[in-house]
Amino acid sequence: MLIPTYDDVVAAHARIAPHIHRTPVLTSSFLNALTGASLFFKCENFQKAGAFKVRGASNAVFGLSDADAARGVATHSSGNHALSLSCAAGRRGIPCAVVMPRTAPQAKKDAVRGYGGNITECEPSTTSREEVFARVQAQTGADFVHPYNDPRVIAGQATCSRELMEQVDGLDQVIAPIGGGGMISGTCLTLSAIAPQVEIYAAEPEQADDALRSLRAGHIIADDAPDTVADGLKVPLKDLTWHFVKSRVTDILTASEQEIIDAMRLTWARMKIVIEPSCAVPLATILKNPETFRGRRVGVIITGGNVDLDKLPWMQG
Repeated sequence: MLIPTYDDVVAAHARIAPHIHRTPVLTSSFLNALTGASLFFKCENFQKAGAFKVRGASNAVFGLSDADAARGVATHSSGNHALSLSCAAGRRGIPCAVVMPRTAPQAKKDAVRGYGGNITECEPSTTSREEVFARVQAQTGADFVHPYNDPRVIAGQATCSRELMEQVDGLDQVIAPIGGGGMISGTCLTLSAIAPQVEIYAAEPEQADDALRSLRAGHIIADDAPDTVADGLKVPLKDLTWHFVKSRVTDILTASEQEIIDAMRLTWARMKIVIEPSCAVPLATILKNPETFRGRRVGVIITGGNVDLDKLPWMQG
């Protein structure tokens, strides 16, 4: 297992700088008053391709040799990594093959195709995803860029918290969503190097709480097909992300489906920004556990804003 270092993060940031935005940090006096904390929202919903995952995808794509790049890249993803890798591949002018669950949001499928990615659909389970991907990769011979269990991807995602620490002084805590653990691993990597005193919290849906159960058990517990409105958080930890989670994460907090939807709607209403359900989980857990965050300066990573506007969760039923 190749574990990325902070030197890899610095190199990644230089490599991807022409291909990403340095996203803003926003605050909300209303949400500060509601939570009793000082919240600083790192808004990756304003990132290119609408998600933080373009950082890791760009680091992988632009780090390839010309010979490897000519074969293209391939991945499996429920959405944001797929469209981010397609975006990065398109910028380099190379092919991108993507395996996506047939249940993935249509907006994310449309974005993948818009960036030039070629989609093969699978059933909405980790097993189906990996089986279909194995066939696609065998056919294409493309470089596999895993959505999160890839040192190049983690080093790229780590640039987000590196920027956050440059933008906000004196943070006590940072919280981000956790699915497969790419963003959390990158956050652990950066903060361990430059701000080891900062506590790191991960936020997870109650209905897809395998990371929490893994942390309690001391080994990876993987759910095959959890059902949650937070579609970006359905995948399990892998060995590389587990390395960071088990050694550096302070705690993993969970929120119910309704709490996630309420936090998403509250963010839309009060901050006037579009975030997807997965990104609302951190705020939902802060609202649910005010004693953990009250009086603290908290960095909240908003991971993306790719939402199917025709199927908003509070409009269902």
